[in-house]
Parts: sequence; C-alpha cells; structure tokens
Amino acid sequence: MSPERQQPPTTIAPITSIEDPRVITLLTTEHWSLLSARSLAYNEAFVRAGMFLTFLSMSFVGLALLAQAMSFGRDFLQVSALVLAFDLVIGMATFGRINGANYDDLRAVHGMARIRHAYTQITPIVTPYFTTPTHDDIDAVVDVYGAISDRLPGQIVYGLTTSAGMIGLIVAMVAGVLAAVVAMLIGLTGGASVWLGVVGGVLFLVGLVVYGAWSVQRVQANVTARFPTPSTATDPPTED
Repeated sequence: MSPERQQPPTTIAPITSIEDPRVITLLTTEHWSLLSARSLAYNEAFVRAGMFLTFLSMSFVGLALLAQAMSFGRDFLQVSALVLAFDLVIGMATFGRINGANYDDLRAVHGMARIRHAYTQITPIVTPYFTTPTHDDIDAVVDVYGAISDRLPGQIVYGLTTSAGMIGLIVAMVAGVLAAVVAMLIGLTGGASVWLGVVGGVLFLVGLVVYGAWSVQRVQANVTARFPTPSTATDPPTED
C-alpha cells in the first residue's frame, strides 16, 4: 500500500486590517468580557456593603442586649469600644474594597469606549446611534456615569451619593461613636464626649474624602487615551 499523503498544515493569514471580518468577532468577545467584569464589580460592591451593614446591625443588637444585663457602666463601655473597633476595621476594609470595585468598573468602561471607537472605524454609519462614549479620554469615559459637576463641592456631593460614599458616611459615624466611648472611658463628661465624637467623625469623614479624591486622581492618571475626543474649539475671528 502506498503511504498516505500528508496534507500540508493549514496556515491562517494574520489580520492586517481592521476591515478584516474576524476583527468584529474579537472585539465583540472582548466587549462581552468587559461587560461581565463590570457586572462582577457591581455585584461584589453590593455584597460587601450588605455584609458590612449586616455585621454592623447585629453588633448593635448585641450591644443592646448586653446593656440590659450590664447597665451602662464602665464594663459596658469597654465592651462597646471593642465591638466598635471591630466594626470600624471591617468598615474601612469594605470602603477600600468598594473603591477597588469602582476602579475596576472605570477600567471596564474605558475599555468598552475604546472598543466602540473601533466599531465606528469599521462601520462609521453606526456612530450617531451610540449613546455611550466612543472615545477613550477620561472626560468622555466618565460621561457614562452621568452629569458630574466641574466644581469640587459638587463632586464631593456626588461622591457621597455613591455606594462608596454611603459606606464612608457610616464608617465615619462608627468612628465618631468609638471616639465618644473612648472619651467616656478616660473620664470626660457626657457633653464633652459627644462633641469629641462629632469632631472625630467629621475628621474621619474628611480623611476618607481626601483618600477617595486622591485615589480617583491616581486611577484617572493611569487612563491612557489612544483615541481622544477631537477638539471642537474654533479660533475666534480676527478683525482686519
């Protein structure tokens, strides 16, 4: 019998143009991967926030039950300080992880904006139908989150309405209550302890806001714009 003929290995031509039909398949696959990553980031943020709020509420219920048995003496204040310290640590960890999830979401939105720009290059006719960014500069990417004020007070207010901002407010409240309890333990009066708790909570919230703003600027600085939004500014007419 004659030996079977060996077929030459099939060679796949490399993609050398964005107009190659295989490009759209690769882009849509990556697009769906980024959508899945964004969904996972949102899901993790909600789950972590729910875990923290559940732990916090259960700790307060436990303290309420202990108060009935121990009254509001020094022993109860010591237990309260210990429980609130645990709440504060878990709250800070939750705040940090939600911030991380938000950064993962921003990277996914940035990648999808870049992919949509490729769609507009492959089929320019679809450009008017996109309602989400088709350019990958930071100003275009953050438009997907809605209107954000250009002024610092407006940005702070917007930040407090997010999930990270809400958790930050709760963590700051826990820090303030912990400061008040510690003040009572060291012998301060009730009124002075309350004011110390208020000041401590506000300072802690300011620290979280500063940390969040610094983190956002650091992440935004790492966003590379390969397809920035074209400038629409025109030079003013000159007088003859």
